[in-house]
Amino acid sequence: MKTLYSLLSEIEYALFGDEKLLSANVEDLCYDSRKAKKGAAFFCLAGAKADGHDFAPEAYANGARVFFCERALSLPAGCLQVTVKNSRAALAHVSAAFFDHPEKKLALIGVTGTKGKSTVCEMIAHILNSAGKKCAVIGTLGITMGGKTQETENSTPESFIIYKALAEAVSRGAKYAAVEVSSQALCTHRTGGLHFSAAVFTNLSRDHIGEHEHPDFAHYKEAKKSLFSRADAAFINADDAFAAEFAHACACPVYTYGTAGRSDITANSLRPFRTGGVLGVSFTAVSGSEKVYAELPLPGVFSVQSALCALAVCHRFGVPLRASARALAALRVRGRFELVPCRRRDITCIIDYAHNAASLSCALSALREYAHGRIICIFGSVGGRTRERRRELGKAAASLADRAIVTSDNPDFEAPEDIIAEIAAHIPAEKCVRIADRARAVAYALDIASAGDILLFAGKGHEQYQLVNGKKLPFSERELIKNHVFKKELIPSP
Repeated sequence: MKTLYSLLSEIEYALFGDEKLLSANVEDLCYDSRKAKKGAAFFCLAGAKADGHDFAPEAYANGARVFFCERALSLPAGCLQVTVKNSRAALAHVSAAFFDHPEKKLALIGVTGTKGKSTVCEMIAHILNSAGKKCAVIGTLGITMGGKTQETENSTPESFIIYKALAEAVSRGAKYAAVEVSSQALCTHRTGGLHFSAAVFTNLSRDHIGEHEHPDFAHYKEAKKSLFSRADAAFINADDAFAAEFAHACACPVYTYGTAGRSDITANSLRPFRTGGVLGVSFTAVSGSEKVYAELPLPGVFSVQSALCALAVCHRFGVPLRASARALAALRVRGRFELVPCRRRDITCIIDYAHNAASLSCALSALREYAHGRIICIFGSVGGRTRERRRELGKAAASLADRAIVTSDNPDFEAPEDIIAEIAAHIPAEKCVRIADRARAVAYALDIASAGDILLFAGKGHEQYQLVNGKKLPFSERELIKNHVFKKELIPSP
């Protein structure tokens, strides 16, 4: 247990109130007033939709007496206000001290990019764990260590959650942690205080631009680049148009990977294959004079890029390329090009997290190599996010899918029909069907499928819910597909 004073050594602050609390033990840190309690320090975090300063009285009522804030609070006597320039930055540094700096006891691998972050993290962890090097993962799929996964709200959680997870990883004997680092996390200090043994750049395309996100593409790009100022080594996707710019931003040695043959590690002889319930690609990884054959149970060039990255990163941590390639053959990533069995064996059903234009385009292009019939794409777009994404998703489906079924995907406080209309406006009417109820859209797609068709259920991936009006309602696309009873007569198109 730490005293408040011992937690303040790495931040600048001013005090107002009962300074005797400096010597009091801090039993917990919190930023949700509902979770405040006696002995906890409450952090007033300003968000896009709510400001934690407004909830300080509730935190006080629940027992908190120490408050980290950016402006003076109107609270009863008997508390201490620790005024800081940025509460989120303070939360990161105080969390590090609260958990005895677990980040200094692990080799951290930070992965950023528009798409592919989850897959790269999972690949790296899978290889390291297969080699007996315990590795935790913090990302979109949750916090995973020792075969157990805890769900998270964001791809990169708040700093307190990160440091708590790192501390648990250390206690379980982990020596490595792969962390998804989003642009928003970099802007909001969620990774404050973390230094990375390796930083990865996967790719960059227009996304997350709009209200409550980034004001423009330049801001988005600069946020991503900031990761590479605090790493010991950088791994850059040389196939990406922004590779040189990101490499130039690195304050550390740079290693490149890619499929174009001009990288430190590259791939040739790419061949798609289908074995049982796996759509994959084989390739030969080439690094200097070393050549290693690999079979990856994920399709597409972008999957090969991710694999090359994982091979390179793990080689830096002492895993031979051949051992890494063997490990990748047994890889499975939940909700990422996951084949889901259904009652008809003559069609192929895939769920994937593709939720922006770049990822959807890559997914549909990759599937084209395996299609004997049509590609039917079932997808939507998240409510409360950039409308530019909806336009681009529509264009991607229009150009690469044979049939588009536009439906709901976490509409939250927006009317699903409005989101769907914005997407469908960019798809030819003869190719597009609109069904707001996603369960009905899943059933419709399965019922209209013909032998040889591939159905891509995009956007939900690993998620087991639909976000509607601020509530997460249980929703499993996987179970709907597995349990669907096909109708003799097709349900009518709406």
